Amino acid sequence: MAHDFLSLSDAGGDVLAAMINDAMDRKAARKAWPKGQPDADAPLAGHVLAMIFEKNSTRTRVSFDMAMRQLGGSALIMEAGSTQLGRGETVADTARVLSRMVDAIMIRTDDHAKIEELAHYADVPVINGLTDLSHPCQIVADLLTVVEHGHALPGLQMAWLGDGNNVANSLIEAAGLMKFTIRIGGPAGYEPDPGFIARARAAGGEVILTQNPQEAVAGAQVVVTDTWVSMGQAGGEQHVAAMQPYQVNAALMATAAPDAKFLHCLPAHRNEEVTDGVIDGPQSVVWDEAENRIHAQKSVLLWSLGKL
Repeated sequence: MAHDFLSLSDAGGDVLAAMINDAMDRKAARKAWPKGQPDADAPLAGHVLAMIFEKNSTRTRVSFDMAMRQLGGSALIMEAGSTQLGRGETVADTARVLSRMVDAIMIRTDDHAKIEELAHYADVPVINGLTDLSHPCQIVADLLTVVEHGHALPGLQMAWLGDGNNVANSLIEAAGLMKFTIRIGGPAGYEPDPGFIARARAAGGEVILTQNPQEAVAGAQVVVTDTWVSMGQAGGEQHVAAMQPYQVNAALMATAAPDAKFLHCLPAHRNEEVTDGVIDGPQSVVWDEAENRIHAQKSVLLWSLGKL
């Protein structure tokens, strides 16, 4: 059975755990292989993924392309500015056409309503590669990285520093699904979406909001941040000024658990939201996190296409 993956809740906690286990197994089985060599079972042989990009991308673009290659399938890239979608064709008509031509659609866009409309009219699975509201594929990779580095998800203590953006929203959603604690440290007026907070708390996750960065990080096993100003976001200078106390630096990391890991979805504005000493330091696992986008996306694709 095929599934859309617009949010982590579309899959649920049990499926997320299965995705992480599948990703770890497939990653281990490929050790020392050429990166473009298909997995031994090539479960998506003959399948094609259409990737629609209305926002710039490095990791999402490359990881989905490589994920499809490693699963035995192929991917085609559609830049919005060079398609009819960028010239006024409706989302609904685009969905109808692509459903006749490809097996799944991944879109990286702004308005979350656009991806919901695409999924409504498409007859093939639609995957959220990022919207202004959420970034679920990134969080599957983040959770994979956390588990890979020895932390169980239930009962995990996670800290988020800075803007309550799309990545923060999806991490909060994960806290509810996987039953861990996330402390959000950020300035007043920049909190995450209240709907994500309410749903996570109702599901059994602990979400704590604080304007004190030290309180957010104290004892945390995982410390996460992101750029302070997201793509296309207005009010940059004011935004950055408000975020200054929430920079992740050596002094702040020293208040986390001794074995704490640092995550950042990248790209990083070095020495803005995080110092060089942290992102390049021994507690940083951002390069594992970036690579894990491939392995996480493979499991997302398999589930979406009814093969996991």
